[in-house]
Amino acid sequence: MATPRYAVAVIGGATAGAEIAGQLAERGVEVVVFEQNPRPYGKIEDGLPRWHVALRRKEYETIGGKLARHGVEFVPDTKVNRDIDFAELAREWGFSAVVLASGAWRDRPLPVEGAERFVGRGLIYQNPFIIWFNHAGEAAYGGPRFVPQDDALVVGGGLASIDVVKVLMLETARARLAERGLETQMVELEVKGIPKVLASHGLSFADLRLAGCTLFYRRRVQDMPVVEIPEDATPERRAKIEATRAKLLDKAMEKYCFRFEALAAPDGLLVEGDQLVGLRFRRTRIESGRVIATDETFERRGSCVISSIGSIPEPMAGIPMKGELYAFSDWDLGRLSDYPNVFSVGNIVTGKGNIVASRKHATHVAEEVIEKFLGLAEGGHAGEEALLEASASAARAAARGVAHALEHQPPIDPGVLESIRKRVRQRQAAVRYPGDYAAWIARVTPPDLE
Repeated sequence: MATPRYAVAVIGGATAGAEIAGQLAERGVEVVVFEQNPRPYGKIEDGLPRWHVALRRKEYETIGGKLARHGVEFVPDTKVNRDIDFAELAREWGFSAVVLASGAWRDRPLPVEGAERFVGRGLIYQNPFIIWFNHAGEAAYGGPRFVPQDDALVVGGGLASIDVVKVLMLETARARLAERGLETQMVELEVKGIPKVLASHGLSFADLRLAGCTLFYRRRVQDMPVVEIPEDATPERRAKIEATRAKLLDKAMEKYCFRFEALAAPDGLLVEGDQLVGLRFRRTRIESGRVIATDETFERRGSCVISSIGSIPEPMAGIPMKGELYAFSDWDLGRLSDYPNVFSVGNIVTGKGNIVASRKHATHVAEEVIEKFLGLAEGGHAGEEALLEASASAARAAARGVAHALEHQPPIDPGVLESIRKRVRQRQAAVRYPGDYAAWIARVTPPDLE
């Protein structure tokens, strides 16, 4: 085999990172993928609720195919700035380029003063909640555990918040059915919807004596970003998408029996003893696309508060921040002025934590695919895999940008390349990675993973 002209480090092995790795390896670049977890599936495994059975399995296979190919070295259980230093990796290892594809995993803080004091005492964040939901059945799961409760308050508005309310409604409904001696599979309840499953048992939702959770959103229903509006959309196209957003929410409420309250922004905490028992909300109005606070407030008590207002990149030592995002000098390719050989792709650039978020040059996701993703289409989730094309398209575009930049660099020195390979082998040995991707995945996959 010809000696590669370039070597690239990719930080993050999920959808975007694997696509970048595969694209560059096809061009003869030697790629090293550093993944913080044992398994490289990111939001597909930990952020995409487990009722997306077929989509998850398909993407596991797609990611695995790219990371197991010739020219790609996989380094699991390796987190930047925990196990290896970012600045050292970018400047001293000798890589021709470094690509950040580590996603957005930090929950955006609930914007109410003092709220963080009540995490675990009435306040729950979306990311740990969905991670628990996806892994709760595994004997080896060691993360936080939650018991979905009736009458929860959910603050959100995007696709991820719909996932949260669905988990709450599905699990509380299953619990009430179990009290009646009726065991129901979660996937069946999600696909058929709560009313249909209840009707098959001669029951109505009222018979469960559930209040249901409530989703609060600071904008109008037609503003919910469950379907993105293209930047170049005509007024007619914009109006159609806004109507689609309202229709999708109505269908979701009907199928999963949750409640919705628009134009309500969290404004204060309701506390009893050391527990958060609700929120004070401030009414808002929308003027020229902006959220305007009014003088009207109201209070809502609930069993708990779940904040689902977005995921943002974790701060990384050595990378300057601009607000909640990295201070990129070039947003198309995620360039950093202090690191001319660093590029970025995926949610680390968008500052969004769901798999649907796309870059400007990625294809927009069709409304009918979002309907399938939400479980609202007649055929269930069949065809929802088209969602991932947005991320793959963005990653392919980024790969072209990285490849073009590499063409203007001298080939990597053979001695430097061998030094990189030696460091990689040392790190793989430290985490007991055998050098065989399939063997590793077989070893670290929990036997009871759903």
